[in-house]
Amino acid sequence: MNKRFRKRSGANYLLPALLAVLMFANVEAKAQSLPDTIDKVQPSVVSVGALTKQGKRSVGQFFGTGFAVVDGLHVVTNYHVIAASQKFKENSQPTVFTGKGNQVSPRRFTVVSEDKVHDLALLKITGPKLPALAMDTTREVRPGQLYAFTGFPIGAVLGQYPATHRGIVASIPPIMTPQANARQLTPAQIKRSRHPFSVFQLDAIAYPGSSGSPLYDPATGHVVGVINSVFVKKSKEAVLSDPSGITYAIPSRYVVDLLREAGL
Repeated sequence: MNKRFRKRSGANYLLPALLAVLMFANVEAKAQSLPDTIDKVQPSVVSVGALTKQGKRSVGQFFGTGFAVVDGLHVVTNYHVIAASQKFKENSQPTVFTGKGNQVSPRRFTVVSEDKVHDLALLKITGPKLPALAMDTTREVRPGQLYAFTGFPIGAVLGQYPATHRGIVASIPPIMTPQANARQLTPAQIKRSRHPFSVFQLDAIAYPGSSGSPLYDPATGHVVGVINSVFVKKSKEAVLSDPSGITYAIPSRYVVDLLREAGL
């Protein structure tokens, strides 16, 4: 009788453990691989620039990256990217380019909202809806976590071919680094010191044109930040004679604030 009880008791302990293993395996199976996530993210990523008429043809110029949010007709990018796209003569039109390779579609945009403090801008584009990326502000971003970003580095040279890089969050420093000598501070640094906030420092290299790329979870594609090197480096690395290979990103909570202010 005691032996039978022990056998049944062992089976009762084994079954929950087996179910737990199966449930864990099922959760792991649902996580996407990075190639699958990239396939999901790429259609949402656009380049931001301008179309300039040169005689009978229009020539595209690229300044950065953006990505679709909310309803697929709104695009988030860096403010400095749209500022560059608007510094043209009357024969130029600020433009968002969708698609890749030879299948590129130019779309006009209007600026809905700007956040110069965090170097963000919200655009509304014409044409069909794009797949929208979701913001992730609920999970804590920690040093050591791996993320990916997709954009158009050196788009003017390499063309409309989205490239993906990945790296860990190396640190979460403040955008302003205190200087031993106040004379080393630039007017831009002094201005930004009035609105301090933290940024994500990555151990991956972003190139010109990557600004505005979504920084996302490799397993879900949920956006945790917006790649931004130009704006942040002017605040942190102005005293360096040569720019470093460090890449920064603006946390996605500021994108959510921007969307909220626009009523989205």
